[in-house]
Amino acid sequence: MSQSNNIPLGIGLMVLTTFVFAVQDGLSRHLAGEYNVLMVVMIRYWFFAAFVISIAGRKAGGLRAAARTTQPILQGLRGLLLAAEICVMVAAFTILGLVESHAVFTCYPLLVAALSGPVLGESVGWRRWSAIGVGFIGVLIILQPGMSVFDPAAAIPLLAATMFAVYGLLTRYVSRKDTTATSFFWTGTMGAVAMTLVGLWFWEPMTGRDWVFMACLCVTGVTGHWLLIKCYEVAEASAVQPFAYLQLVFAAIIGITLFGETVKLNVAIGAAIIVAAGLFTFWRERVKRASH
Repeated sequence: MSQSNNIPLGIGLMVLTTFVFAVQDGLSRHLAGEYNVLMVVMIRYWFFAAFVISIAGRKAGGLRAAARTTQPILQGLRGLLLAAEICVMVAAFTILGLVESHAVFTCYPLLVAALSGPVLGESVGWRRWSAIGVGFIGVLIILQPGMSVFDPAAAIPLLAATMFAVYGLLTRYVSRKDTTATSFFWTGTMGAVAMTLVGLWFWEPMTGRDWVFMACLCVTGVTGHWLLIKCYEVAEASAVQPFAYLQLVFAAIIGITLFGETVKLNVAIGAAIIVAAGLFTFWRERVKRASH
């Protein structure tokens, strides 16, 4: 299937995607502050699974075709890993807030670049290794590991970023044999099954107002994933991916205006270094592809 490459439309969709996901994170921060994280993520996954199944049902071959894979263990592991990563990241929102959590989490593309060699056998040149090193200096500036005020909780979004990077690499690996539709189906269904088995034990009654917020959380989750799929359908990933960093900006605005968070100087400097290093790795990847 030939892919169109409407870069302006792709960029517009990516900007909208990052805004929707930032709103989703704000809703997650509120709900997880009031209720158990596992219950919140479980309900979100129920809607996500329903969305995935409805998409699969409309395609040729239906659910059976979407679920068909020669890599069920890897696909299942991907689904479990993403569900666990979401739980860890939502917990980070409640402990550290949106600003600091996202500032650290933005290092995940650098982790993908660093791990793509040992995991996928891809070559990573000295320029990209240099950018990865610079990016992790940015992470250290945010975490301040040598300071007396260092909060170990600051490592939580770093764990989430590592989990998400491994998830991304596994997704790239299984895509060698499976379609995007198959990977998407396994992501939603495995996550929903796993979160239901765990989350039901932590069920709490919710207020009517928070059920409205929960409905909005589910809608933003589904909308964000749908926009992301459309974004990658209309434009090549390397052209639009740098704009994914705008989620940090939108999340920071929501954190500051709605939750009274503040941006510390070390967090701002560290995040700027991480984003710059990440943009360089995307640029190098694009140059490398163009030369082949």
